[in-house]
Amino acid sequence: MPSNPQPFYFRLTMVLLMLVLISAIIYLGQDLVVPLSLATLIAILLIPVCQWLQKKGIPKVPAILIALLITVIFIGGVIWFLSSQVASFLQDSDQIKKGIDAHLNNFQNWVRQQFKLSPAEQQDLLQQAGNSLKDSGKSALGGTVASLKNMLVLITLLPIYTFLLLYYRSLIRQFLIDVFSNAPKKRVAEIIGESRIVVQAYMFGLIIEMIIVAVLSAVGFLLIGIKYAIFLAVFCAVFNLLPYVGMLIASILCVLITLTTSQQFSDIIWLMVVVLLVQFIDNNIIMPRIVGSKVKLNALMTIIGVVIGGLLCGIAGMFISIPAIAILKIIFDRVEGLQPWGRLLGDEENTHSKNKRLLQNKKPA
Repeated sequence: MPSNPQPFYFRLTMVLLMLVLISAIIYLGQDLVVPLSLATLIAILLIPVCQWLQKKGIPKVPAILIALLITVIFIGGVIWFLSSQVASFLQDSDQIKKGIDAHLNNFQNWVRQQFKLSPAEQQDLLQQAGNSLKDSGKSALGGTVASLKNMLVLITLLPIYTFLLLYYRSLIRQFLIDVFSNAPKKRVAEIIGESRIVVQAYMFGLIIEMIIVAVLSAVGFLLIGIKYAIFLAVFCAVFNLLPYVGMLIASILCVLITLTTSQQFSDIIWLMVVVLLVQFIDNNIIMPRIVGSKVKLNALMTIIGVVIGGLLCGIAGMFISIPAIAILKIIFDRVEGLQPWGRLLGDEENTHSKNKRLLQNKKPA
């Protein structure tokens, strides 16, 4: 006779305990999880390049090194461009100081009119706030040093992990197939193959999206005539890689930079108009057609995943969260008993509505 299934509360408790355990492992081991996860995404993206080079007769190791070199040149070029633009921005320190002083004077006049505080009283309040921040200055400096150390470790480990993952990709694939001995090997191979296709499409789509957003933002910023238009456009495109929150952060920083280089408030208004227009085009045209067509996740689960990823692993966790959720959806859709979780993650509402419209519009023969 078949065994009785466990009660719902027992299964729910086990699921919650498993989620807490996995989250604790990710949080405590993020120094290993983050670089390994990023290296996995890069390795999956570079697999077609390595395969193409090997078909051209290049041995495996040189093919991997060439693919890594192309990636390093691309990322290094973006970093070099942003660094050079920041250096050029800092060279205009006198103009920046004048812009900041002008906006501070306007702000002080507004505070004096609204709250009846003289400039001397405002200065006293600022001095008190500055004294309260001195106590947290040392801890902030320590956090900055720790962040720089983690960044150096990440930069060092990332190419090493990527090379080894590409070199041992066949071994890792066979291990994943063999380790799930209870599942049909064909189904495991399908999950691995589809996960790779989805991650490749997502990463490649992000690159195309970043280029389009940079071009659109640059055209808009150049038309309104703000300074450092190309720098701000590339800045917005890079931050747009962070789902939902990246463009908001980029908008705030672009406004602050424009405030220091322009004394015209109209420039800020037009900059926000351009940013909102580009964001509208990205969310409704670029993202659904280029990225969303392969990664079919609903917005609610995506936002929750991004927040959880940020809480566990910071900015890198926010970037990793979407491909991780997409892989989980593929697994859930193909494992018996986990299909409800796959439906929860997926964006099936649009599919059902499209099918319903097709059935309604279909004429009887």
